[in-house]
Amino acid sequence: MANRPHLVTHGPAAPRAVVLLLHGGGADSLAAAPRGVAYLRMLPFGWAAARPGVAVWRLRYRYRGWNEPERHPVADTRWALDRAAREHPGVPVLLVGHSMGGRVALHVATDPGVAGICALAPWIEPPDHGLPTRPDRPLLIAHGDRDRITDPAASARFAAGHGGRFELVRGDDHTMLRRWRTWNRLVAAFVAAFVAAPL
Repeated sequence: MANRPHLVTHGPAAPRAVVLLLHGGGADSLAAAPRGVAYLRMLPFGWAAARPGVAVWRLRYRYRGWNEPERHPVADTRWALDRAAREHPGVPVLLVGHSMGGRVALHVATDPGVAGICALAPWIEPPDHGLPTRPDRPLLIAHGDRDRITDPAASARFAAGHGGRFELVRGDDHTMLRRWRTWNRLVAAFVAAFVAAPL
């Protein structure tokens, strides 16, 4: 439905952590977000993140677009965070977002429950560089050096300015398909490191 975000959830009834997957989109569109390429591209990252004690949630936004100033996917992500807080009180949430989903993750970085962010080829514009983050929450930003849709240099600057780690994936573009094993390993390692650390 175009007026309601949708969640698909997998994992234990009492997880140690929740991984929330945030798909990409466009700048402006009030068309319903489909179960299309951007949404399905997150499936392998859900498989990479899955491990004992981890629930994986896949969010589909109401609309395709970011839609400034409404920022619909930000509101949808906060809806999902609220649901996580109700269903799993006190359980940390890790955000894994691609493209617009990475931008969404950075916009909710300091929201209650958010414990870490893995942003893949995120869409970052100059106003976003002033977004608040928390140094006690891990931040990983990865970007392909052949990306012509979003800017690897902007990702590197954001990571450097916010105490995050930046990974340049050489030989890949915005689709993240040429070096798909590298992207999957980055997500898997990010989640595994968090779960292995004392919570």
